Amino acid sequence: MSPEPRMVEIRKNVLKQNDVIARALRERFRAEEILAVSLVSSPGSGKTTFLEKTLTMLRPHYGVASLVGDLATENDARRLARSGAPVKQITTGTLCHLEAGMIQKALEGWEVGKLDFLFVENVGNLVCPSSYDLGEDLRLVLLSVTEGEDKPLKYPTIFNSADVAVITKMDLAAAVDFNEQALKQNIQAVRPGMKVLKLSAKTGEGMQEFSDYLRKLQRLRLQAAPAF
Repeated sequence: MSPEPRMVEIRKNVLKQNDVIARALRERFRAEEILAVSLVSSPGSGKTTFLEKTLTMLRPHYGVASLVGDLATENDARRLARSGAPVKQITTGTLCHLEAGMIQKALEGWEVGKLDFLFVENVGNLVCPSSYDLGEDLRLVLLSVTEGEDKPLKYPTIFNSADVAVITKMDLAAAVDFNEQALKQNIQAVRPGMKVLKLSAKTGEGMQEFSDYLRKLQRLRLQAAPAF
């Protein structure tokens, strides 16, 4: 039998190193009682608008910040900064995903201990990000009503690596003849028991429910924190 291709060996080493850094980040976030939330989706799902609204809703009551990844430009960071929360752009160049080392480096100089929530918006892609742990506690996979109900069947790995599916742009559901039941069935076929939220960042539909869900997770995080 011929040995494994060199490319496969390198990929294994890269992922192993990524996991080491991600584990250290997760331990740091938990020690500092920060709920780290990452967002993955295809381009155009409404990820940045959704995150801007989320930051705006939480900022009056919590310490929030965001890291945002993109191949080029700082357009998304400028949009998120309108929320008033600290935001930092991570430009990946040719990489179609964020890696744990990028998160670690981006946090240098930030007063992370003052945060309750740290959001990480990944590069728009449903393939590459699925393999890279970023040290997050919660991974959201977003898909809009305009993308097709069979998206989970086409990209099962990203759904299996996520914790919650968020259906976005519900304000366009009727216009595109969106079949909510079919999408939910496909999500459950790929990831049985997966929590599904539906919302519209434009109209505000479902945003309060999502905000309440995050607040509940943060309360549970604080209750589970060891006493020293």
